[in-house]
Amino acid sequence: MKRDSSGVQARGGNDAVVVDYPLSAATAERTPVMDNMLARARAFAAPLIADETLETGENTLAHADAVAGIVAAMGGSEAMQAASYLVYSCQHLNRPQEVIAKVFGENFAALAVETTKLVHVQKQARSATAGAHTADGNGAQTENVRKMLLAFSRDLRVVMLRLASRLQTLRHAAVIKQPVSESVARESLQVFAPLANRLGIWQVKWELEDLSFRFLEPETYKLIAQLLDEKRVEREGYVEQLRLQLERELQGEGIAATVQGRPKNIYSIVKKMRGKSLDFAQVFDILALRVVVPSVKDCYAALAWVHSHFQPLDEEFDDYIARPKPNGYQSLHTVVRKAADGKPGKPIEIQIRTEEMHDHAEHGVAAHWAYKEAGPKGYAGVWAGGEYDAKIAVLRQLLAWERDLSDGQQGQGLFEDRIYVLTPDAAIVELPQGATAVDFAYTVHTSLGHRCRGARIDGAMVPLNTPLQNGQTVEIIAAKEGGPSRDWLNAELGYLASHRARAKVRAWFNAQVMHETIAKGREAVEKLLQREGKTSTRLEDLASQLGFKSADHLFEVVGKDEFSLRNIETLLRPPEPAPGPDDGVQLKKSRASDKASKGGVLVVGVSSLMTQLAKCCRPAPPDAIGGFVTRGHGVSVHRRDCSNFRTMVGHNPERVIDVEWGLPKSEDGSLYAVDVAVEAADRQGLLRDISDVFTREKMNVIGVQTQSLRGTAWMTFTVEITDTARLAQVLKMVSAVNGVRSSRRR
Repeated sequence: MKRDSSGVQARGGNDAVVVDYPLSAATAERTPVMDNMLARARAFAAPLIADETLETGENTLAHADAVAGIVAAMGGSEAMQAASYLVYSCQHLNRPQEVIAKVFGENFAALAVETTKLVHVQKQARSATAGAHTADGNGAQTENVRKMLLAFSRDLRVVMLRLASRLQTLRHAAVIKQPVSESVARESLQVFAPLANRLGIWQVKWELEDLSFRFLEPETYKLIAQLLDEKRVEREGYVEQLRLQLERELQGEGIAATVQGRPKNIYSIVKKMRGKSLDFAQVFDILALRVVVPSVKDCYAALAWVHSHFQPLDEEFDDYIARPKPNGYQSLHTVVRKAADGKPGKPIEIQIRTEEMHDHAEHGVAAHWAYKEAGPKGYAGVWAGGEYDAKIAVLRQLLAWERDLSDGQQGQGLFEDRIYVLTPDAAIVELPQGATAVDFAYTVHTSLGHRCRGARIDGAMVPLNTPLQNGQTVEIIAAKEGGPSRDWLNAELGYLASHRARAKVRAWFNAQVMHETIAKGREAVEKLLQREGKTSTRLEDLASQLGFKSADHLFEVVGKDEFSLRNIETLLRPPEPAPGPDDGVQLKKSRASDKASKGGVLVVGVSSLMTQLAKCCRPAPPDAIGGFVTRGHGVSVHRRDCSNFRTMVGHNPERVIDVEWGLPKSEDGSLYAVDVAVEAADRQGLLRDISDVFTREKMNVIGVQTQSLRGTAWMTFTVEITDTARLAQVLKMVSAVNGVRSSRRR
């Protein structure tokens, strides 16, 4: 066993980096109560785990002993050390939560069970990605473990115990010279070491990095170790000489400084060499000293002395006191050379910090984790009055660590209430706090959510509205087909906590309503086509001719009664010159005289011909009119500006006949039906208000058609008039109704 100048004991040669951290004065002073707690926990666990071995081949009790020692070195309390034994006892107990709570209290039981659960989840996640040898597979594994650590970070002691356990696993593998699996080594390097770094537990971070790197790149590790070993005695002698000189001269200047040699980190050397394309000889922190002084003022005084007696490299100076690192780390870093015989000496890195900064750098936020132990004074009298601020500080570092591992993206594991559960295949699913198996099913796949009928949590059947907990394995029992229950949308029943899942359920029911509406519209349109003898009409073509994007859009508005079937009838019926009955409405027959009948139409030069006013344009006096001789139904009378009349004239000019309005007697009140088209902003009471205008003006409304689409109402009123002059006045009154945009005769 040998100790370097930092006071850190190292066991083994260059092949193993195994560090025993010296206990702080605080952890060395144990109260009888806490000693008894630690002894009781070990005595409780020993019969259960003394003859057991872990997957790595390490004895379980020996592993727990080592974890307790690492926890103590990281600044963990005696209670934390005791928990190290209870964690490994859980799998040997039928009801671990109940048994441990009865013997040691609820606090210990929760810690032991949660840590055991996290171990199990990580093992499942590793197994699920064990066959993935690609970069994507490694990335997925890193993401899985990151999420699970974040999920369990609500109890920070769980994370601390996992760090200590992983470090011991790597130490054991190094001692027996048996490599760990690549997934464990990579997980340690990419997840656990950055976590220790963010929490400021530097010794754990360095050792995790070196051991992981040793198993991932053994040849490179050995090369750097050999380069460090070359001239080791000479280098250590040189550093010790500088250490003694610096300490003596600073004290001579009235600065109560303690100078130490700084431990060497192989992985950081390799990273620097690769990142800056440096040779081994160009890495400055191979020779390093650490200066610990009482105050910040002394830090800058020591820095001034160092820069005045050595040659500083300006580009290698960092002031982490004025600008602390995000995890709270503070120190002055400088690189200097000591000239000898007129030649520039080797570069030496010097770190300068206060005792308080040094304590934080050594133990990070681990000292704050005592706030979880018990009461306002914690265990062993540890004051935890600032526990809120301490917890927030730790959570901020965990959030920063999460961003580190997610390429700077904002994480959602800490300050938003999230839980993480597993599928039967060990895929991790992220859900909001309070989520149920139904939320889980919709997160996995929308179809699975719709068909969800039951759930098993950790193998046991549970009601679908049971809230899920971190680390549980959820299996969904689904029907082959079907949809959700309306009860799931009832917040009081607690089936859904996810807004996304709730939206999917609503969308399903909306789709069902829409399906029923479309089916109703399709049925109405198809019945109309049957009546009109047009069953061969392509529905898509019909919808296009009516201005709809698809047949379903047409069926939707018809099903909602927003589009009149009369519009389809008008489109389907042939123009008047076509063979078949005319669509005009017979008003009266002309008499066998050249005089006009009452209010009728005079056919110039022809007598005894039946006349009828065309429905397409509904002429009324004093409209300019023309006649068209139909086949078997007399003369159809149109307005001269009617598009149908102009078409018929173009095709059969020989069948056009002159007609004119007769001169009705003053006492005859002949009436003519005309169509009035109104466009307006749809609102309640619109139809009533427009009808009132016609009623006040004593115009009889004999028919109304309305349709509304996207807030606009289209209305067609069929009214009886004696002449069109009176109609023009009434249309102005209709246009004045609130919301009416236009009113005109069709």
